[in-house]
Amino acid sequence: MIPQAAIAMLACARLGAIHSVVFGGFAASELAVRIDDSKPILIMSASCGIEVKNIIPYKPLLDSAIEIAQYKPKSCIIYQREQHLAKLTEGRDFDWKSCCDAAIPANCVEVNGDDVLYILYTSGTTGKPKGIVRENGGHAVAMKYSMSAIYDINQEDVFWAASDVGWIVGHSYIVYGPLIHGCTTVLYEGKPIMTPDAGAFWRVISDHKVKALFAAPTAFRAIKKEDPSGKFIGNYDLSSLQTFFAAGERLDPPTYEWLTEKFNIPVIDNWWQTETGWPIASNLRGVEKMPIKPGSSTVPVPGFEVQILDDEGNSLDRNQQGNIAIKLPLPPSCLNTIWGSVERFNETYLEAFPGYYLSGDGGYIDDDGYLFVMGRTDDVINVSGHRLSTGEMEEIIGSHESVAECAVIGRSDSLKGQLPFGFVILKSGVDISEDEISKNLVALVKEKIGAVACYKETLIVNRLPKTRSGKILRKTLKKIVDGEDYEVPPTIDDPNILDEIQQEISSH
Repeated sequence: MIPQAAIAMLACARLGAIHSVVFGGFAASELAVRIDDSKPILIMSASCGIEVKNIIPYKPLLDSAIEIAQYKPKSCIIYQREQHLAKLTEGRDFDWKSCCDAAIPANCVEVNGDDVLYILYTSGTTGKPKGIVRENGGHAVAMKYSMSAIYDINQEDVFWAASDVGWIVGHSYIVYGPLIHGCTTVLYEGKPIMTPDAGAFWRVISDHKVKALFAAPTAFRAIKKEDPSGKFIGNYDLSSLQTFFAAGERLDPPTYEWLTEKFNIPVIDNWWQTETGWPIASNLRGVEKMPIKPGSSTVPVPGFEVQILDDEGNSLDRNQQGNIAIKLPLPPSCLNTIWGSVERFNETYLEAFPGYYLSGDGGYIDDDGYLFVMGRTDDVINVSGHRLSTGEMEEIIGSHESVAECAVIGRSDSLKGQLPFGFVILKSGVDISEDEISKNLVALVKEKIGAVACYKETLIVNRLPKTRSGKILRKTLKKIVDGEDYEVPPTIDDPNILDEIQQEISSH
């Protein structure tokens, strides 16, 4: 997350070249898969990345990936960071600064609206990543419109998306959206905690007079866990901050309530995907400020006709849970293919319900037209023939005063098909036994959902396995609980967590 990353993206766009940004935490084998799929003639990289306590050399990973890949790039440009200087391969690798010193200005290259701007890979169910294709014209239209309509940002404002350019939020709302709109964007290299403390976000907002902060709920939960009373908040002048925006995962009501209580400003959930490039549903702060309903991303954004379908493709009535689908045609910025595979695009998104784009998420629309996204459709569990939302259970468990974060999966059961199993992280400083918290949560779920939920098992853990964008790896947790073999997902933030979880389950 350094200026050279954004410069590289924008340089490609200026020349009409296609870029594909790969997050620095991927293993060499995963980078090799993306090299073989996209076939780049040039790779640009920093010499290293910086974690909280570690320096991560990137060049050995890059060298290994190129060696593994069947396709070989012609050359690499390496930006040498002073924390770790990389050894360059003669004839193939070039120094960033030397290239810049010798460069001459290049004019903008005109492109057609349907020419490709970038490829961004997202996880696929087969394990092979899907290269989402983004076109120039529609993307620019959606970015410009959303900055004002959704985020209520003017040209003189400062907007901060606390994400990473390796993910869709970084593409849309660190680099392209703010710059197309003409406002100021913040590029942040750091964590919400430990760099140096749980006040890191508030320091950046105070220093740069940020009007709106966009982050994943997991970032806010990390801050809440480290600083539940919000003592760091009072150390900074946050008068510029008018709105929180959250996306990337479901905004759980406890996190919403904590932010609302501590800041007394709107906390806006918005739901979208790498595939769409901008929000499908949100509270359009620049058009009409609608009442906020915790747990809902409010209403579909203009251009998205969202419907709830049953498994046969029939439209469901209000307040009935089903598959969230978008009626075709899709609005500007949405993907129109997967790189190199129209067949896979059709199979993944269009064939399940002809005439609709299948989001892969489940949820419902209430009487006021508000959309509630309850999680991936495979997060709906079947207990004795009853379809129950693990997202709903997570809401209830997360509302307990001692719980910082939680995840619920469906454990296989020979009698009932599936039974809910809860993983819970306790807030710092909480003194409660596993037996007591388990009894409390069983009673709470029974009270809110009923005995039909059959919620009985809770495991206290120190941390949960997540992707680098903050999504909890529920499928992997389910396989561990069921004693099934699993592969370590390439997008996992820290593989060691899986061993910790296995040990905690063994001693449970």
